[in-house]
Amino acid sequence: MSESLGSGRPPTPEQKPTTALRRRLAELRGPATPARPLDARALAALAANPGCRRRALLDGAGVDKGALAEAIGSPSAAFGQSQFAFMRGNAFEAKVKGDGGTELLRLLHERMGAGAEPPGQALTPDLAAAGPEGRAARTALALREATESGGWALLDHPMLALEVAGSPAYLEPDAVVVHPDGRWTVVEIKSFPMIDAAADASKVGAAARQSAVYVLALERVAVLTKGASVDHSVLLVCPKDFSNLPTASVIDVRKQLAVTRRQLTRLARIEDIADELPPGTTFDLDGQSGASLATAVEAVPAVYAPECLAACELAFHCRGRARDEGTVTALGRSLRGELGALTTVGEVLAAARGESGDPADPTVAAVRRAAALRAEAGATCR
Repeated sequence: MSESLGSGRPPTPEQKPTTALRRRLAELRGPATPARPLDARALAALAANPGCRRRALLDGAGVDKGALAEAIGSPSAAFGQSQFAFMRGNAFEAKVKGDGGTELLRLLHERMGAGAEPPGQALTPDLAAAGPEGRAARTALALREATESGGWALLDHPMLALEVAGSPAYLEPDAVVVHPDGRWTVVEIKSFPMIDAAADASKVGAAARQSAVYVLALERVAVLTKGASVDHSVLLVCPKDFSNLPTASVIDVRKQLAVTRRQLTRLARIEDIADELPPGTTFDLDGQSGASLATAVEAVPAVYAPECLAACELAFHCRGRARDEGTVTALGRSLRGELGALTTVGEVLAAARGESGDPADPTVAAVRRAAALRAEAGATCR
């Protein structure tokens, strides 16, 4: 990816989607339908399953996957956030950032200060601009100015740009803090509690993957900013115990960053996926039957795994298809890796019964051995 993306300078023609691609993606989602922007949560899920061309295309085109899933008869009620939880999260974030970010900076210095002077008054630049491209450019300029000033700065909801599969994504972390030494630290503010200095591991893991996407986008700006560096540790701020008082912990996201960088690089380019679709394929929800939309969905290859249930609105649809086809991937990626060339449940059962498969194949031999042990245990129990 070119280094000028997100630097404050306009992207080159090679970086921006071509007019033809923009038109093609608009046709896929419906010309009258506004595109749903990619966010860090979606990118983290996409990076976790880079082989799923279906998700890459639908996210790249800005298709509302939740509405699409409902239209084809596989709604996902697990997605979305209650209005109460949403309001509680906003109130907690406002509390953390109140009074010019004094409490946030105190928590950051407490957890990551290590010899630096406690933050005094921090610069809080205005990041308002027209459109996401303008806001990304304004953010890049504010980061450079803050780094050059040599003081503390708090950027509230900055806009970062990242190219994904040939299409730009605009990301909005909760906050980025610029240290006097030129370090940039991502701050994630979550409303789940931290009880006895520990939070739910799955939620912390999701926050780490999401933060890694922000770090990756920040690195594109830092490489063009003299004296700047991006901290690979992020500050996670949560309510303390059962109160509304904020507390914080530091998360090292180097592992998640390496995985995200590698997986996003592996993603097929969106235009390549779109070019392989049958003529006339569209995901326009207006005026199309559920059957037509289901046919369009099936025209794009998918890679389902149980982890998709927590990350993709189309997971129930894809799980049903995977079960119908008997693919072992539906049982988990680790099992799929163990079974080698045996890709369906039917093939595994046939190999276990000795009806197919090469006996010299270690996988076939292991499956037959497991079947023999099961039969032996069953006979013993009788």
